[in-house]
Amino acid sequence: MVFVPVALAVLALLVGVHRYVWRRFVADTTAPGGTLRRVGTATVWLLPLLSVGALVSGRAGAPFWLQQVLAWPGYLWLAALLYLTLALLMGEAVRLVLRRVLALRAGGGTAAENDSAETISSQVEVAVAEESPARATASGTPATLVADAPADPSRRLFVARAVGGAAAVAGLGTVGYGTYGVLRGPRVKQVTVPLAKLPRAAHGFRIAVVSDIHLGPILGRAHTQRIVDTVNRTQPDLIAVVGDLVDGSVADLGPAAEPLARLEARHGAFFVTGNHEYFSGAAQWVHHVRELGLHPLENARVEIDGFDLAGVNDVAGESEGQGPDFERALGDRDRTRASVLLAHQPVVIDDAVAYGVDLQLSGHTHGGQLWPGNYVAGLANPTVAGLERYGDTQLYVSRGAGAWGPPVRVGAPSDITVVHLASRQA
Repeated sequence: MVFVPVALAVLALLVGVHRYVWRRFVADTTAPGGTLRRVGTATVWLLPLLSVGALVSGRAGAPFWLQQVLAWPGYLWLAALLYLTLALLMGEAVRLVLRRVLALRAGGGTAAENDSAETISSQVEVAVAEESPARATASGTPATLVADAPADPSRRLFVARAVGGAAAVAGLGTVGYGTYGVLRGPRVKQVTVPLAKLPRAAHGFRIAVVSDIHLGPILGRAHTQRIVDTVNRTQPDLIAVVGDLVDGSVADLGPAAEPLARLEARHGAFFVTGNHEYFSGAAQWVHHVRELGLHPLENARVEIDGFDLAGVNDVAGESEGQGPDFERALGDRDRTRASVLLAHQPVVIDDAVAYGVDLQLSGHTHGGQLWPGNYVAGLANPTVAGLERYGDTQLYVSRGAGAWGPPVRVGAPSDITVVHLASRQA
């Protein structure tokens, strides 16, 4: 029952935001009935429809080619809408200042008087424009002048175009730079994590942590190859792929994942599921990554030189009876040995603490992906990005190597993290 009012509230918000964007970018800057007004209005109707199509096409079983056609404009519009709206809101103060300054420069009264007169004039113009041609003519205003009023020139129009243009440059420029960051590929971060139980022989052991690759209609084989090349250049001892590898089926995305077979590490590459695997056919993907040479850890543990490496299924698997099982993965281990846990979502940190895990490696949050999304992510996750301590357990959260939805990151650059395990005995 809660879902319906929440959905209606979200829908109302989106409608309101789109109307605000239309008003500032289209209605305030173009002539009524003009070509630009019609094109702008049609665009503001079309783009959200493409966004809805991009969001639902995969779940609806649409052909993959159609998902790809919808994905680029549909998802990019979601990011553009966010930053265009933020830019416009910041521009409201600028709009007010500009109008007052221009009114003062025009002379003929105080700024307040000029602003009031301009407002009244504008209201009269709107009222006249809404009259029928017959009434407009009867009132002494030719219908042709009402219909074809020139678009240049009033202070109000100048300010609307100036602020709108600046907001468009700022908003679209932000989205463009954020898209470039994703398509360029993740950068490597180096983090040293001391573990009290790690023996001297394992000091300096390097784990390349890769999360949230999100292969899908936008990010495909080239994206995977960039990640593989970047990981291999770090020459890690072990590779940990901690979930959300894909957004789609093996049939659609199997070829995009093939470069993973070329991952190179002395102790191999390991994989745990993320929540998006359970939207995409987790069992098929677990089987497929095994064929590519990765080692799935499905609530399981292996012994590595100097420490135990465990992995648990994502909490989203609970709906399919395949959720995390910490007892199975960690219950019978020797607690005098250091342990590293692969778990997609940071929220399972309390279980990791209870089972005496020394280090949990996670992803899922994307670091917020689109500022100010980091504040929203912080409401649902104990750590949004980076290394933090919870009791005797340390949690490291990667921002991820890809992007979900819009292929855009702002304030949360993608990363591949090389974790250097450090022994206090060294």
